[in-house]
Amino acid sequence: MNYDEFAFFNQQLAAMLREGIPLEGALKQLCAGMRSGPLQAEIQALEAELARGVPLKEALARRELPDLYRQMLELGARSNDLPGVLTLLADHYYRANALWSRLKGLMVYPLLVILVSLGLTTLISVNFSRFMRQFDVGIAPPRSHLIIPCMWIPPITLALATVAGLAAVSIPSWRARLRWRLPAFREASLAQFASAMTLMLKNGTTLPEALALAEALESGTPAAKTLARWRQFVAAGQGKPADWQGDSRPFPPLFLWLVQKGGEDLAAGFQKAAEIFQVRASYRIELALYGALPVSILLLGQMVLWQTVPLMQSMVWIMNLIGMIGDGG
Repeated sequence: MNYDEFAFFNQQLAAMLREGIPLEGALKQLCAGMRSGPLQAEIQALEAELARGVPLKEALARRELPDLYRQMLELGARSNDLPGVLTLLADHYYRANALWSRLKGLMVYPLLVILVSLGLTTLISVNFSRFMRQFDVGIAPPRSHLIIPCMWIPPITLALATVAGLAAVSIPSWRARLRWRLPAFREASLAQFASAMTLMLKNGTTLPEALALAEALESGTPAAKTLARWRQFVAAGQGKPADWQGDSRPFPPLFLWLVQKGGEDLAAGFQKAAEIFQVRASYRIELALYGALPVSILLLGQMVLWQTVPLMQSMVWIMNLIGMIGDGG
């Protein structure tokens, strides 16, 4: 889902509800101005069910919308403050979009380098293999059988790296695990988690319910086990983060310390953690962006050099072969 479009939609919906427009009418008007896509289809289906008299909770349960979003809309409807909840959700998804957009931009440099290097090394290998085979006639053992395999090591390595990268991005379980392990991505995940906890706690969700929803959202990631253990601590009467003992990875000690600083107001603690780790994520992204270009150039140069050495050796061998033929003639 496009978080930027989703955040703008919620911001507009909150403004229309404050002006007294019914929810069904506001959804219908917003759908008319949206571009075609999955979000518009889901909102249209939601508006149609609400217009038929289906309760909001049931209508939301049938839609493919974020779990956090559905939970918060139900809370907003129960507390009669749907515009306020929608405004908070819009802010949450704006921040999430800003972070993940920059992280996606961070992946552009390595991807471009891998693709350019793969194309360049493959082109060199194909043309060089054809060129070398022309000089193998009557030579035992064939020289190309020794040189050509070395020439194909860089493109094969880059092809494997490309496949691994695509798998890491496209397979949800791999993507979820890497998100909590790679620098910058880990800080962004911590900021997003803390922001979601702040949103839920500020709108009346109890700590066990918020942790349970967060655990469901992070299912299959390293964070899920830690969240489950924290929920067990709360159920056992240890409701303060200071009482949560044991291994807290992937949540660093600083994260727990910031939450503890909120004291009885856990929402304030999680909000402080969200602000700090969002700044840390932005800082790490900037560092990675500045370092990605020179590292990418070095990688490309190394791959080309890897093929240049056997290429030069082969050219020397060919020149010597031509010289021997000339001397024999």
